[in-house]
Amino acid sequence: MNAAPTTAPAAQAETAGRPLPIIAVTMGDGAGIGPEVIVPALLHPDTVGRCRPVVIGDAERLRQAARILCVSCEVVPVETPAEAEFVPGRINVIDLGLLPADLPWGQLSAVAGDAAYRYVRVAAELAVRGDVQGICTAPLNKEALHAGGHLFPGHTELLAHLTGVEEVSMMLSTPKVKVIHVTTHIGLIDAVHRIEPGLVERTVRRGHEAMVRAGVPNPVIGVCGINPHAGENGLFGHGEEEEKIVPAIELLRADGIDAVGPLPADTAFFLASRGDYDLIVAMYHDQGHGPVKVMGIEAGVNLTVGLPVIRTSVDHGTAFDIAGTGRAEAGSMVEALRQAAEMSTTATP
Repeated sequence: MNAAPTTAPAAQAETAGRPLPIIAVTMGDGAGIGPEVIVPALLHPDTVGRCRPVVIGDAERLRQAARILCVSCEVVPVETPAEAEFVPGRINVIDLGLLPADLPWGQLSAVAGDAAYRYVRVAAELAVRGDVQGICTAPLNKEALHAGGHLFPGHTELLAHLTGVEEVSMMLSTPKVKVIHVTTHIGLIDAVHRIEPGLVERTVRRGHEAMVRAGVPNPVIGVCGINPHAGENGLFGHGEEEEKIVPAIELLRADGIDAVGPLPADTAFFLASRGDYDLIVAMYHDQGHGPVKVMGIEAGVNLTVGLPVIRTSVDHGTAFDIAGTGRAEAGSMVEALRQAAEMSTTATP
């Protein structure tokens, strides 16, 4: 039996006189474990003390999840985040009412895929209006999303489309290190071809802005090279560092951004883990993902930067095989909410 986590004496709306950020929590695919991880995560004391979460989803599905988990809470529909009240045991939800009451758990559903899209669309609208300071997404199922008529590879591309943003970056965040990627899901040879000074510069600027928004006013940013030893003055590679990275760093430093590099990637992450750098810029997927997973995969969170607000996500999928059983673990959602609060601006008083 899952007891409800102990909440703080009162959901703290302020820290040091400043309102906590309002985080839109999208319910994801309602046939998956999203509702079952959202309910305990929103009641968790770490969440209560850091942010003001408002679910975008279906109230009845959240109530079903609470019953499955044997958690006592009040799921309260609200029209807007401004109407939400943050008191112990209460979950605020902008209730879109899109799912049938008898929607099966753990089964692919076009209805659930369409609903997942609509939850994200509402969250994006709230972000564009400035009604929320961050977005935290429960997992959606890409096949269900497509079956529902929405042909996007995933949350990142969907949110970029909905907010009218042409280019975003992936940032991985752990307690020890944060890393932003210049390229991600493309082959290594393609990544080297795609890297150019403009893309490097824009990526660093997005990372710098995210760190400043998170309360680091003058972040020190380490920029990795492409080749072993960052090319070692032309000994390795064909001058990629001088051609593709150095011009960007020179422009950034001229603008007052403390970007350092190109750095040998095999030492950059060690230096970041001991505090020399606030953010590391990786040139390609595995250059950033490998060290992060070694140093903190269990506490790692995926962030999308370059949107009007920070977006974080859990590190798991819809887990149809255990959906509706009460066996889902909420730890990743708690961490995603924590980092959404950490990386978001505070709300306007």
